[in-house]
Amino acid sequence: MSLVVYLAAGLLGLAAIVLCRRPPRAGWDPLTVSTCVSILLASLVFVCSAPLTLAAVNRLTGIPNFGAPLTYGMISAYSCSLLILLVHWRGGPRRQVRRMVLRSVAAYVALIAVIVVLFLLGDARTERLNDLDTYYANTPYLCEMILLYLIGHSAATLAMCTLCVKWSREVTGLLRAGLRLILAGSALDVAGFQLTKYTAVVARWSGHDLDVLSTQVAPPLASLAALLCSAGFALPRLLPSVLAQVRSLDDYRSLAPLWTRVRFVSTAPKPPSGWWQLPRARLHWREVSIHDALLGLAPYFDDEVRERALAAARRAGRTGHEARIAAEAAMLADAARRAAAREEPLPTPSGYRLHATEVSGTGGLVELAQALVRPPAGTPVRGGAVRTSPG
Repeated sequence: MSLVVYLAAGLLGLAAIVLCRRPPRAGWDPLTVSTCVSILLASLVFVCSAPLTLAAVNRLTGIPNFGAPLTYGMISAYSCSLLILLVHWRGGPRRQVRRMVLRSVAAYVALIAVIVVLFLLGDARTERLNDLDTYYANTPYLCEMILLYLIGHSAATLAMCTLCVKWSREVTGLLRAGLRLILAGSALDVAGFQLTKYTAVVARWSGHDLDVLSTQVAPPLASLAALLCSAGFALPRLLPSVLAQVRSLDDYRSLAPLWTRVRFVSTAPKPPSGWWQLPRARLHWREVSIHDALLGLAPYFDDEVRERALAAARRAGRTGHEARIAAEAAMLADAARRAAAREEPLPTPSGYRLHATEVSGTGGLVELAQALVRPPAGTPVRGGAVRTSPG
């Protein structure tokens, strides 16, 4: 059981680390902070509730079952963080948000204090690492402590379910998908963790033994519920960035033909290499290096080559923009060939500006790269020769 719990804690911790990554000198916003805190607290809840952790805490403190109020307090803190996260996610006037956050903190700090007091008043001499909830279900003070932490967690979870249902009707796209994941996780928490715990405790009150619900059913379902909630919180914030990285990788690969043709001219410094470099960073370096190479090839640009290629592309039925890109690709290929052969630049500079240098982003460079791979049939080059394939 400890292995399953630690695995869930590790996945939650990883999600928090990924979510908290930000550019240097970028500021923290309350929503990001509250999201990371909630996910980290969920991870700590699983770490604290693992039997191995409970045994270690009890041994280090010398107090039997000291890990119980620690775990219950952590669950209550996690419940509070969920409410705070929902407040920040919903937004509103700053004073109203601050007031609701302070109320939530005050309520759950008081709840944690009562849990600790009830544990001190109760008699928990026998160490129980797996079934404390049911073993002490009929013990004075400890019974109230168990019910309080469950009620506190239920209140936060039910509030989250209610708000997720309401907000999912008002939003669309990734935010709605995230809310539905949170709703699924919260519903699983209610049905898979809380109801099984309540059922096992009430069974003890009536003299029955349903401890298996508390010890075997509840923990894995709680782990899955927390993972679903964390995925719901992270999805609207991480997926756009992931998609941007995927697009950057696609553009990076699309620029390969152009980079292969002009890389010998570029004088841009090489970035630090490594597998950890994200596609966006790699794309930025390749884009800067290509622009540097195009600047170095500008003295070799031949307007006659471009004009002949432009006329040939128009005769082939290309649109105005397509003909321009094809003509620029032919002129660039000719310039790269003569620069590689160490020929002298043209005596009179062309002064022509490529479309890729007039637009922002990588779209113009990608078009130029694609034109190099698929040049129009019969495109003439300088000297009257006909190039049929990129070389």
